[in-house]
Parts: sequence; structure tokens; C-alpha cells
Amino acid sequence: MANRVATGLGYHMQMQVYLVGGAVRDELLGRVVKERDWVVVGAEPAELERLGYRPVGREFPVYLHPETQEEYALARLERKVAPGYRGFVTEHSSAVTLQEDLLRRDLTINAMARSADGHIIDPYGGRADLRAHLLRHVSPAFVEDPVRILRVARFAARFADLGFTVAPETMALMQTMVATGEAGALVSERVWRELDGALRATSPQCAFEVLRECGALAALLPEFANSSDTALALLALETAATSGSANPVRFASLLAGLAAAEVDSLCTRLRVPNDYRDLALLSARLRESHGQYRELAAVHPPQLLSLFEQADAFRRPDRFAQWLEVLTAWREAAGLSAGETATLLDRLRNGLASAAAVQLSEVELRTHHGPQIGALLRERRLESLQALQA
Repeated sequence: MANRVATGLGYHMQMQVYLVGGAVRDELLGRVVKERDWVVVGAEPAELERLGYRPVGREFPVYLHPETQEEYALARLERKVAPGYRGFVTEHSSAVTLQEDLLRRDLTINAMARSADGHIIDPYGGRADLRAHLLRHVSPAFVEDPVRILRVARFAARFADLGFTVAPETMALMQTMVATGEAGALVSERVWRELDGALRATSPQCAFEVLRECGALAALLPEFANSSDTALALLALETAATSGSANPVRFASLLAGLAAAEVDSLCTRLRVPNDYRDLALLSARLRESHGQYRELAAVHPPQLLSLFEQADAFRRPDRFAQWLEVLTAWREAAGLSAGETATLLDRLRNGLASAAAVQLSEVELRTHHGPQIGALLRERRLESLQALQA
């Protein structure tokens, strides 16, 4: 089905251009389309460049439209030549068909296209799987790319509110991929990118449940998979997501049940961004030194001041506020009273505000030096907390 490509430089009649992938899927689901990707069939790179398209793809031919700046990729084939997600050779030519291009995609719901006149091209049953709420692989070649395990998990989290589940045969393929070691070939940056995307989803806990079911959780996040608090952590993650917490809070909620050393190991291996890592480490350390979150209730002034100091709450009140969200998520996941948690949060917030407001007088600053000033400031802060409790 031939389409004309508007370029601002005239019309080219030889190319066939199709909207593909997520944009088609989201249109059919009635969701807002945030990005649009296009496939160009029947063209060569030089042809697009003559029409003003700017090449941006490093591994395969992708071009930016000269006016819209949307991505246009030449139809291509992929051939597996080595283990891992980078072990592919990409082949493109004007002879590659749209059906061949769609065949290399991961899930049937992502392997549909729409022509300029609105016709949906669906050679692999994507619309039927949308109606059945199934995440199903397009072809047996699914097993060649371990990133697809993470993508399926992310889509499970993204579309959980619509009732999507992983097709049994796709889950079986994912389990085979884990068993053959393909999951171990993933590089840390790609693992983190997909996990971060899953954390942003409406139901991020579903991604980790999928990874656990297929066995990839133990391969990718062994510290978390081996924790005795995994079920509670997933509930805490769900709670944090439901309350609209930011991604660093969701990540910290997921890992707060681990030992700080385990959190540090996991974050180092996956090269987790500092803001995520710092909050997750803080959450684990506070849990270790101040007891289980579910047990944190009657905090006396000395322990309260110690908690503020360990959390660096006077210098980083915003991060401390994020930790309170982690605390709330864990207590709610443990089934503790919302009223008791609210009382505890008020105590922590009011205590921090009171202690942070303490200032030494000019006389005290003149008559004390070095460590003496810090010791005196701590004494005054403790007095303020004791007065607050009285």
C-alpha cells in the first residue's frame, strides 16, 4: 500500500510509510500516544538523505523527519550471531517487507502497523491479543534477545490496570531463556533502564512478580530474590506507587528490607543513579539501626535525635521527607494502623522542625569553639525534643 511522504521538499511516490509499534497499540487501547515511530519500506539510506532526513541511528538506519523530527526507520531484518542482546546483525534493504520487519518485534501487540489511510496491518494477531489482554511473543525468535524478558515485565506492570497477563507459552519461553543463561548476558545499564521504566508504571510490583515467575529475578536481583521480606517489599512498592510516590521512593521501598551491604552491592552492580541509591541505602540503614519499620513507634527524644542525625535530616530535609514515604509504605504493607502511622509521622515531622529551628546565641558562639559548638547544638536540640514530648 503506497503512501506519499511529505518532506517539505516535495512528495516521493516510491516509499511506503507506516506508523508502527506502541503508537498503534495505544491508539487501539484508547490511550494517549506520546511517541510515534515510523517504518519506511522500499527505500535505501541515500534516498532518505536526499529528501532531507537526518541519520541518527548507530546500529541500524534511523532518520529524523526534516519537519516533525519524528523517527523513521528503514524496514530491517535481524540475525542472531552471538549470545546476549547485542549479538545481532542487522540487515536492511529496499526488499525487506513490512511483515518481515514486524516479525522481528517482541510482542504481538507491538507488531502492528497503520497505513496513511488508517488501515491496520496486523499479521500476527495483535488486535486479538489486545482484546484478550495477553502479552504474547510474535515468533520463536523471541528467545534470541534477553532484553525481551525485561520488556515483558515492564509491559505487565504498565498494563496491569487493564488486566493484561503474560501468555503461558511466552512465560515458558522466558523460563527457557533464564535456564540457558541468556538473562545473564544483559549489561547493567540496560537492566537498570528497563527496571526504572517498570518502576514508573501504575503497578510496578507486577513487573517483579513476572521476573520472579520466570526465574529472572534471582539472576538479575539475587539480593532481593533471596530476601525473606520479598512479599512484604512488593506490597510496600505497590503502596508507594498507589500513593503516587516518585521513582526513588518506589525503589527504596522495594529494597528497604535488605541489609545495607546488599543494597550497596545491588546498586553498584546496576549502576543505579545516586539519588535512588542514597535513599535506598538510607532506608536500609535506618531500618537496621532503629528496628523493623513495623516496630518503630515509641521513639524517645535521644533515639529521635539519633535518627535525625543518621538520616542527615537537618541538611537534607527533602530526602528525609522521601524516607517518611518509604516508612509509610512499609508500615501500611505490614497491616499496621493508619492512625498509628499518622501519629508517628506527625511526631517525626514536628520533632525535626523543632530541632532544626534551634540556634545558638551569639554569646554561646563566642564562648565555644570547634567540637564544643557541635556538642552544645546537639544538647539544645535534645532539649527541644524533650520539651516537645513533655
